[in-house]
Amino acid sequence: MKKTGPVEIVKPKDLQEAIALVRKGGMPLAGGTDVFVRIRKGFWDPPFLVYIGELPELRGIEFREDGAEVGAAVTHAELLRSKLPQKLPIFRLVLEKLGAPAIREMGTIGGNVANASPAGDTLIPLYLLEARVNTVGPEGERSLPIEEFILGPGKTALKPGEIIRSFWIPFPGGEPEAYFHKVGRRRALYIAVLSLGALVWLDGEVIQDARLALGAVAPTVIRARGVEEELRGRRLVREDLEPLCDKLAATTRPITDVRGPDWYRREATGRLLLGLLRLRRDTA
Repeated sequence: MKKTGPVEIVKPKDLQEAIALVRKGGMPLAGGTDVFVRIRKGFWDPPFLVYIGELPELRGIEFREDGAEVGAAVTHAELLRSKLPQKLPIFRLVLEKLGAPAIREMGTIGGNVANASPAGDTLIPLYLLEARVNTVGPEGERSLPIEEFILGPGKTALKPGEIIRSFWIPFPGGEPEAYFHKVGRRRALYIAVLSLGALVWLDGEVIQDARLALGAVAPTVIRARGVEEELRGRRLVREDLEPLCDKLAATTRPITDVRGPDWYRREATGRLLLGLLRLRRDTA
């Protein structure tokens, strides 16, 4: 059933008031690109919304020597315009494929993570970079690894009254190559049927280390750690990657939905591993 009546939006004067309002049952609102759609469709029926998109504590990007702290209310477009994609190219690859420009101007990284969709694009770089989610609530502040924060589709480790304050994103050592590919049913504005993000450390054509994150093929984004281990020491050539395609497919737990059947997601995931061949440099 679609929502027909208006929903009250309350704008707190500071972070503490926002926490108190959320504890009373209010739903946090920043960009609203997902919240308003779900309310209109009747999936969500919050008593009221708490607009947190302009709170200073949730805004801005702070760069440090070993990483960056990104406020939860920073938009995707702001991330793209910042220095973060220069330091972490995986963000540029992901964000450039996230919705239309208007959606990127409104949608926030905190909202994308709080939505906890296994197809959430920004979750891929956060998993690859082993980011931490910093929360604040009635009991104070907490910091959790992203893999412990996301519990399942639409489910997070947020406690009553808690909101996401920021994300700590470490800079990886060395100079890994970044890769991201998203498969969808149309070329633009699509939600991923499946996706693969990767960071690959190369010495010539030999893989020294690798991190792989898969989206939309399990209840959460998953790190394929077993395949990561087997990639180490292999050459970045088809004959070395092909034996691992089935192993990557076996890590998935896909479902069948309106975007695609489970068997397609599983089989296509394995073949995505061959996309890493695009990272090969001309070493001649």
